[in-house]
Amino acid sequence: MSKILVIGAAWVGDAVLSQPLLSALQQREPGLEIHVLAPAWTHGVLQRMPEVAQVLDNPFKHGELALGARYRLGRALQASGYRQAVVLPNSLKSALIPWFARIPRRTGYVGELRQWLLNDARRLDRQALPLMVERFAALALPAATPLEKPVPQPRLVPDLKAQAATLARLGLALDQPVAVLCPGAEYGPAKRWPVRHFAEAARRFIAEGFQVWLLGSGKDRPVGEAIVAATPGPVHNLCGSTPLSEAVDLMAAAQRVISNDSGLMHVAAALDRPMAAVFGSSSPRFTPPLSPQAHVVSLNLSCSPCFKRECPLGHLRCLEELQPDQVMTFWKS
Repeated sequence: MSKILVIGAAWVGDAVLSQPLLSALQQREPGLEIHVLAPAWTHGVLQRMPEVAQVLDNPFKHGELALGARYRLGRALQASGYRQAVVLPNSLKSALIPWFARIPRRTGYVGELRQWLLNDARRLDRQALPLMVERFAALALPAATPLEKPVPQPRLVPDLKAQAATLARLGLALDQPVAVLCPGAEYGPAKRWPVRHFAEAARRFIAEGFQVWLLGSGKDRPVGEAIVAATPGPVHNLCGSTPLSEAVDLMAAAQRVISNDSGLMHVAAALDRPMAAVFGSSSPRFTPPLSPQAHVVSLNLSCSPCFKRECPLGHLRCLEELQPDQVMTFWKS
């Protein structure tokens, strides 16, 4: 059986955006076995992609060279007999492992002086491929082949048996419609809609008969607690209570989602959930939520997008002044 190794993206949202690439690889070669080497925190979304036969752990931290360990991992992977590696990150470090593994064809974009590690090196035309999902998908094609647009929407497939087990473990039921709020954003506070706005959204959902779940990582749990404290009525703070794979399964049960620009925003889009995607310091031009049911909400101030982790002007007007009415309005149309 033919096997390909994909060196996966380092962020959850980017991992979701790689799914159309994996699908295109399998469509070109039915029966292809795809393995993805990726950081542990992205495994949950990769495990919900039917195209992925095996998820391998990339143990290296951001910026860590660990040349000897990369060499040993590459040589260990050599025995797997991969005929091609597709390298998604643009760093030199990410191209070392398939080179050490002596994989015959090594595909990726030119960057960080790594041309000598890639024998199928592509030059990225940023104007022709403005979206990250397009840049990933183009790597499934032979060099210089135009990409057909639009690229298919990323898709995740929830595990419904696992979903039922998670609901039972957490004491949750689906006897009411579900509104999911995603108050975190790993990048920084300039991407986070304020607690008081999330709390007001939660109050409105509860008044409409929804149960409200907060999803996020353990780092988001204090923000979730603040939202619970500011919301009369039951709100389930599940931040840090589920691995990412279970968060995917729970997100699939949502009838409404409000999310910051985060990995969970892309998860909700890949599950085709009705969503308001809140943008502050960042822009949807490069990595928008790719679903017809996702609505981008932004004030489009003159100072945004600034792409900063914290507001450089100290006021965060792009999110502070973005009111719940503006975020929730499209559900009333």
